[in-house]
Amino acid sequence: MKLELLVAIVHDDKSAYYSSLIQSHQANMQLTLPCKGSTHLLLGYLGLTERPKNIIMSVVRSDEAPGLFEVLNENFSKGKNYKGVAFTIPFSSMIGTMAYGFLSNEKRFKEEEYNV
Repeated sequence: MKLELLVAIVHDDKSAYYSSLIQSHQANMQLTLPCKGSTHLLLGYLGLTERPKNIIMSVVRSDEAPGLFEVLNENFSKGKNYKGVAFTIPFSSMIGTMAYGFLSNEKRFKEEEYNV
């Protein structure tokens, strides 16, 4: 099973919501970082403030990505507060079967294999 890095940019107050959605599609590792949009300079000149955003980076299996995009698109179209952007970047290689087993959420890797 191939892995992909999912990158989702969402409003900061919805990042926990989207993080749980992504996790429900077998994403074992996620990283959430605060960020600013590209329009922050223009809005600053006009005296307006921009809504803070978060980047959620998750490792997902390539077979889970299409279903996850479908769910994300449905949620992005719910309304103004749910807007976001998402895309994936494929992994070209992975070193270590234990790391791969964890990131791909494969059931065949037993729990005692992770204990060092």
